[in-house]
Amino acid sequence: MSDLAQRDTTVAIIGAGPSGLTLANLLRTAGIGCVVLERRSREYVEQRQRAGVLEHRAVRMFEEWGLADRVLRDSRVDGVQEFRVDGEPRFLPIAELAGGRFGRILPQQFLVQRLIGAFLENGGDLRFGCADVALDGLDTDRPAVTYRDGAGAAHRIVADYVAGCDGFHGVSRPAIPEDARTVYTYDHGIGWFTVLADVPPPRHPTFAVSEHGFAAHFPRGPRSSRFYLQCAPGEDLGAWTDERIFEQLRRRIGDPDLPVGAVLEKAVVDMRSFVVDPMSYGRLFLVGDAAHIITPMGGKGMNLALADAEVLARAVRSAVRDGDQRPLRDYSRVCLDRTWSYQEYSRWMTEMLHDSGDPATSGPFRHRIARARLNRLFTSANAGGLFAELMAGEA
Repeated sequence: MSDLAQRDTTVAIIGAGPSGLTLANLLRTAGIGCVVLERRSREYVEQRQRAGVLEHRAVRMFEEWGLADRVLRDSRVDGVQEFRVDGEPRFLPIAELAGGRFGRILPQQFLVQRLIGAFLENGGDLRFGCADVALDGLDTDRPAVTYRDGAGAAHRIVADYVAGCDGFHGVSRPAIPEDARTVYTYDHGIGWFTVLADVPPPRHPTFAVSEHGFAAHFPRGPRSSRFYLQCAPGEDLGAWTDERIFEQLRRRIGDPDLPVGAVLEKAVVDMRSFVVDPMSYGRLFLVGDAAHIITPMGGKGMNLALADAEVLARAVRSAVRDGDQRPLRDYSRVCLDRTWSYQEYSRWMTEMLHDSGDPATSGPFRHRIARARLNRLFTSANAGGLFAELMAGEA
């Protein structure tokens, strides 16, 4: 492969989603060289619609690294969570109960666009359209990443470290030998029908439970909303006409006047959890969805990915600047402690809200247990405070 173009860097980052781009920006801020490789086009990456809730820790991270003004501008601050229980609104003052901590709402495509802009303006090396990405030498001192660019030319990047930020279906995790990793999976037996629509956002993020099932309504920009409807796993998209979507939303949210808007996107998400342990192998470090998948309940998926990115950025900085390898050795343990805590929170919340809905689905006993759990949030300061702390994110 003597004809391959070669370029050395400190960190080769595979994937230009929120985790890869955040890691790249943090490394550039720290003066550490990196190259980001992305399989998709820039247009695709910048328009991809995903979650949009940044918890308190993520906001603080961008502030501490000097990126907040660029990344968080126009983000929506909301310290209240609304619950609709059989159509009746109930409110939890998240910021007040969590000691002043609160998150922000920022559609993921805006976050990605701004992270790309900040990285490139800071002289970053970001390459789109990278095909046939492969990793080798991960258990050596100089691992390498090979790929082909849009013109078909082959490239080889030799790095000190490789960050696998390429999601669940990427090439990074399979590069770890099977006997060197343990995989934990769980199927929650629930589906979510998700809808992006041109409907004015709610005053507060809203969860709704009733005999008609679970639903949620979240802002996705100044004029759009993201809706979620509980459904069967593998639900047929074709069975959900626009008329049926809004009829079910009105029933479940308990708002007969909910406006109808153009449906921009719809999909079915099977609620599943996935964790790989350890999150590192040799000089490879898995970040975000490459290492763990969490249900959308609680909005922790992207926040876990951003947390991984910061832990890795700090660890690489310690290794490069100070010759201290301990933070890199601790990377997997630190990230997995947070991952399992959030997995438990998401599962607890999933049971509470989904079992609180249709008793015919959950069964009368589980339905009563879930309603008691939900009611406790409003009758116990300790229960409400714990929920608020987990929702807002760690201090």
